[in-house]
Amino acid sequence: MDALTRAAGQCELCGAAGDLSAVAVSPKDDTVALCPTCQGEADANHWRCLLSSMWSEVPAVQVLAWRKLRAVGEPWATEALDTLYLEPEVQAWAEAEVQAIVHRDSNGAVLEQGDTVTLIKDLPVKGAGFTAKRGTAVRGISLVPDNAGHIEGRVEGQRIVILTEFVKKSK
Repeated sequence: MDALTRAAGQCELCGAAGDLSAVAVSPKDDTVALCPTCQGEADANHWRCLLSSMWSEVPAVQVLAWRKLRAVGEPWATEALDTLYLEPEVQAWAEAEVQAIVHRDSNGAVLEQGDTVTLIKDLPVKGAGFTAKRGTAVRGISLVPDNAGHIEGRVEGQRIVILTEFVKKSK
């Protein structure tokens, strides 16, 4: 049965009606019926819908819910992940895409969790009212799990998201 038929007109993550698309969940390419909001970038509050959809009997929905919960990074999402049990093969499927994302700096060097990077350009920090200066070392970076172009780190006491194209790995 295809995802759009199975979904009966409702998004398989949030339950919204209408305008659904079948979205492949790699690497198996099973599909899930999603609304435009769940296909794009939604605020953390929207993803509370995962608290019910994570219990779906459809493995592709479980995988997508697991990945989205990891990406949200809110305490409630972490708690939900702690309670979610996936069959071993479904868990391996969920983790396969996460492991496939490789973060690289401006020179192509692979970045890893906890690395130190140096900014190669002055970066205005939106909402914080300062500019992160070129040459600033950012220690103990975190990798954004669902976006190879983003890392997180502390600059001037603020936790910020930094585009990997503006950093180089420190030796």
